[in-house]
Amino acid sequence: MNEAELLFTQILDCKRADLYLNRDLPLAKDKMALVSSVLRKRCCGEPLQYILGKTEFMGWEFRVDKSVLIPRPETEILVETAVKIAPQLNVLDLGTGSGCIAVSLAKLLPNVKVTATDISLEALETARYNASLNNVEVRFLQGDLFSNYDLRPKAYDLIISNPPYVPTAEIDDLQPEVREEPVIALDGGEDGLDFYRRIINQAPLYLKAGGYLILEMGFGQAEAIREIFKFFVNFEIIEIIKDYSNIDRVIVAKKIS
Repeated sequence: MNEAELLFTQILDCKRADLYLNRDLPLAKDKMALVSSVLRKRCCGEPLQYILGKTEFMGWEFRVDKSVLIPRPETEILVETAVKIAPQLNVLDLGTGSGCIAVSLAKLLPNVKVTATDISLEALETARYNASLNNVEVRFLQGDLFSNYDLRPKAYDLIISNPPYVPTAEIDDLQPEVREEPVIALDGGEDGLDFYRRIINQAPLYLKAGGYLILEMGFGQAEAIREIFKFFVNFEIIEIIKDYSNIDRVIVAKKIS
């Protein structure tokens, strides 16, 4: 379905074919008001996913609202990469947002214990709902990356994150739809790399020997992130994986010291 069909089938609670078979039937006043309200929001740049209150990720449904970043198809590559690295007994997802990464890993790896953190209590509420919606158990903790005291040193086989990576000065130039998303989930500092420095610096304390760190990254950031890994010397870069547009998107590193 195209975007208009998706909107109207959701609003009118009907099938796609009904939009065309019943197109001459008048709408009830409450439905007309709802359609008008939704169209105004969309014309003002509000993302379709926020209007519908849900989106699809890895083939599963997730609730989304303005407290969380809308999951992207590129992030599915991050999840798929993590699944290939086995065995994983304990996984930590940093900056979980909607919980799409943590919940997907819990579904795909049912024997794995997944812990997820986020600084935003509102985001954690959405993530908990999504875990329940998808019938998985994830331990959610409030905190700025590793700041929650319940996180245990040397406890995790894998740390995974899709951190904020947009340079601060570029936030206002993003597409209107993207600017509707929470700035806290987008703003990566002056050069977009603040969270990579923090994660790569602190991750060795929480990773087991031979554990993995997997990070999503933005366009053109691969070489700079390579240099950050070299500076902290605790990791060996195993692989850089490209996305569907042939852009370096996921970096995989293994703890070596």
